[in-house]
Amino acid sequence: MTQNSAVIIGVGPEQGLGSALAKYFAGKGLHVFIAGRSEDKLHAVTESIVQADGIATPVITDATVEGDVARLFDVIRGRGGVLDIAVYNVDSNIPSPFLDMDVQTFTTLWQQNCLAAFLFGQAAVKTMLPQQQGSLIFTGATASLRARPPFTAFAAAKAGLRALAQGMAREFSPHGIHVVHTIIDGVLDGDRARKQFPAYVETKGEGGLLQLDAIAQTYWAIHQQHASAWTHELDLRPFKEPF
Repeated sequence: MTQNSAVIIGVGPEQGLGSALAKYFAGKGLHVFIAGRSEDKLHAVTESIVQADGIATPVITDATVEGDVARLFDVIRGRGGVLDIAVYNVDSNIPSPFLDMDVQTFTTLWQQNCLAAFLFGQAAVKTMLPQQQGSLIFTGATASLRARPPFTAFAAAKAGLRALAQGMAREFSPHGIHVVHTIIDGVLDGDRARKQFPAYVETKGEGGLLQLDAIAQTYWAIHQQHASAWTHELDLRPFKEPF
């Protein structure tokens, strides 16, 4: 018996958004395909899901490599069943003042945050079109809407991601594919923030960080929306976050 599935690309540490989404979707009964570049991290997340009686398949994938993305979706289609949800959760940022920035930095951020989203989105749509259903969610950032130095290159890439999602939503919504762009406007309460800038995290205080499970719950709620009232874009932030 085949089982409906979800795929999340950009799954890293266990205390990360990709992992939280995978665990939440598995808890809803979906066979979760988790993709990322680190075999060790994918293995750890898979083990957590299996121990909670979920089903997960790890697929080592570099989102910027077309062949890797194609292979990921070959694995998904090979298992059969409906692909309910596909989430593009790759997020890479490099601070660089504009006049110090080299072409490689700008190109790398565009490849990881925009080009790879195109590759993933195209493969997901090709899988969902025969079904005439499915949710495709792109995780964006504050930078999707406004650029602030020294993150100009990151903002340019995230703005491109947002435009990609807009165009796809207009083209494929009539075919039953729900395309969503989310704006994560705040700091995630995960390993990356707590390890890379713990002092800044401390200043946020209680309730000042976005909780991973709360975001996963919101993604699931979006997936459950009736087609007559679909959300295309929404922003998420802690109640204490200034905006």
